[in-house]
Parts: sequence; structure tokens; C-alpha cells
Amino acid sequence: MALGGALLLDAADYPYLVFTNTSGTNVVLSVENLTFNVSGSTLQVSNAEGTTTFTLTDLASMQFSMDGSTDGLEDVLNADLPVSVYSLTGVSLGTFDNLQQAVEGLDVGSYVISDGKNAQTIVVQ
Repeated sequence: MALGGALLLDAADYPYLVFTNTSGTNVVLSVENLTFNVSGSTLQVSNAEGTTTFTLTDLASMQFSMDGSTDGLEDVLNADLPVSVYSLTGVSLGTFDNLQQAVEGLDVGSYVISDGKNAQTIVVQ
């Protein structure tokens, strides 16, 4: 629950959220009335237009976008800044000195990582 609020505050300047699955397919959703629901291995995302469901193990990334394009999404986080790691349910898992240190300490699963300015969902396999 806390993560949803944090993401909405960071998302205020971003009208779109881009989801990328492990095969590279992108789904672009408006952030208007955006809500998340995690149940088992699925992520259900609802907005003003409807509801989209993702299988968490197929989700490679989730990143905000200014124009709905997918250009440059790979470099959202600054790898040299301290990052905070959250579970998909919003539980804080800690703060790390940089992205590499955070990823090395994570178990297999999906996580949201924030550098204080940007947030990105990652899947550790």
C-alpha cells in the first residue's frame, strides 16, 4: 500500500506507464486512476480505460514515460545512486549504495527499485 502512494507521487509528472514482458512486448497504460492488485502470480493494473493483467514471471520491467513511447526505457535508473528496493506489495526491503549492490542481494522474484527520482520494476531469475 505504501508503495502505491509513493509511485503515484513520483508518477504525477508522467502520464503513461510502460510494461515490458520478457519477450520484449510493451503495453502502454495511462496513469489516470491507476491502481495495482497483486494476487498470487498475477499483477492486475486498472486505470480509467480498463483493466490489464500480467503474469509476474513474464514481466521484465515497468517504467514511467512522458509520451507513451518506449524509447530509452532501458536506462531509467541511475546505477550509481543509492536505491531503495520494494516488494510488489509495497514492503520496503532496504536501501543500497547502488543498483548493483541491490540486485546482488535479492532473491528470485519481482521488485520495484527507486533511485529517488525514477522507479523501475525488475525481475530476478
